[in-house]
Amino acid sequence: MPSVDSSSEAAPPADSGWIDKYLAHVRVERRLAARTLELYSFHLKALTDNAAEAKLSLDRVQAAHVRRWMAQLHSAGREPRGIALVLSCWRSFYRWLGHEGLIGFNPVQDVHAPKAGRPLPKALGVDDAVRLAELYDPEADPWTEARDGAIVEVLYGCGLRVSELTGLDAQPSGTARGWIDLDAAEANVLGKGSKRRIVPLGSKAAEAVRDWLAVRGECAAITVAQVRDPQAAAALFISAKGVRMTSQAVWKLLRERSLKAGLAAPVHPHMLRHSFASHVLQSSSDLRAVQELLGHASITTTQVYTRLDFQHLAKVYDQAHPRAKSREDKDK
Repeated sequence: MPSVDSSSEAAPPADSGWIDKYLAHVRVERRLAARTLELYSFHLKALTDNAAEAKLSLDRVQAAHVRRWMAQLHSAGREPRGIALVLSCWRSFYRWLGHEGLIGFNPVQDVHAPKAGRPLPKALGVDDAVRLAELYDPEADPWTEARDGAIVEVLYGCGLRVSELTGLDAQPSGTARGWIDLDAAEANVLGKGSKRRIVPLGSKAAEAVRDWLAVRGECAAITVAQVRDPQAAAALFISAKGVRMTSQAVWKLLRERSLKAGLAAPVHPHMLRHSFASHVLQSSSDLRAVQELLGHASITTTQVYTRLDFQHLAKVYDQAHPRAKSREDKDK
């Protein structure tokens, strides 16, 4: 394998005809869009420029060269996703050269982009979460309004996954995946890996569930549903057809309800779970307790919420600390 260090003598110039032929190939055979072809051309020109600067022809480029060039992109601030796209283009180009018999190996084959940082979960601010939970639409059907309000309170008040919520039954039984014990103010749920856990039920959530249970039996279709599918009809949260609500139905009602509440972005079930975890951590700083409440097998999974908590603290600092404000802000 040739050395990474460039030779003092200039190598034969790279065959630019290779790139032109490759671009024609992907345009005709793979029918790439014009914008994608433009990006491919841009990335391949960068490859040619890097090789020329290192006094290398394209067929003499080694994996070590590619790694060095990727490190330079990373140091210059290019995001891991952008680096991955460059590598994908180069890898495809060298793969085509190999199929054409023009090179004997692909120098990009085993080169990978840096790992992208794990994105922070999306959580509502406390005010937005409370606004959503306290929403009441007097024009809506009272039966639906009671059910949907209880769903929001349980998701936000207990931090449940949507599958755990839809798995709750109205009454405990030997076949129930989960249920709510109002006397004990607890939710008994079946989580990932068939692991059971008990989550405290807040007073607001308990009140909302009681209100829902008071009208749940008014569903006209529930009697028929109990005959056809007793287990589906035993669900705590049922549709107008008298059967267990699906995850998709919960997603839809949350989206509609968040728009009614005037929130800036649509809310989905896991956003309420994230909000629950973030707000409990902000108040208690007890990471281990949040882990238990969420049912995480590893505390590493829960630690992502410490980053959300730090963002909250940083925002408070920027707004409150006199030395955090710029002179322009002070003059406003």
